[in-house]
Amino acid sequence: MKILAFSDLHREVDAAKSIVAHSQNADVVVGAGDFATRGTGAADTISILRTLDKPFILVGGNHDNSDELSALCSTWENGHFLHGQSITVDGVTFFGLGREVPNGNDAAWNEGLSETEAAKLLSNCPAKCVLVTHAPPFECADLQKDGTHSGSHAIRKTIENKTPVLHLCGHIHFSWGAKGHIGKTPVHNLGPSLNWFEV
Repeated sequence: MKILAFSDLHREVDAAKSIVAHSQNADVVVGAGDFATRGTGAADTISILRTLDKPFILVGGNHDNSDELSALCSTWENGHFLHGQSITVDGVTFFGLGREVPNGNDAAWNEGLSETEAAKLLSNCPAKCVLVTHAPPFECADLQKDGTHSGSHAIRKTIENKTPVLHLCGHIHFSWGAKGHIGKTPVHNLGPSLNWFEV
């Protein structure tokens, strides 16, 4: 299976158009959150991505409104909004978890989870899946500009315990393009560029 993946469009229409244009070689397209900016404008890019004729798996980011994303996907046959759920496409299982983990921003628009809340939702994650989260795991593809790590302990523990075949994330802009491994699991912080994977 060929996967085309990205994160953090933040209303960038041209990036969304590029994803659609290049999607013909993909079996599945994955969006790892932050379609909106500060809680508004997700439809700017989702309206373009809705033209995809491939299964599209997405999670919400901390800038997104989960209710809005869920509503936008409710009438979209190819759109699959995951938050603590999984879906199997052509024999490959995807599990998704959105929002910022841990929640470090108290702005009204910000959507976040505590490590405890995230761990509860991640308990449903099946082994050997493709794990899609907005936040990265702690100490892997999570480096901030000031040199600190700000990923999630709950996500890291899930990777250690469930050994996903691939983990796709975003959120930390400074680490866009960063990759690493936790055990046998490859971890990729995507960013809004075109990222290709095969599982």
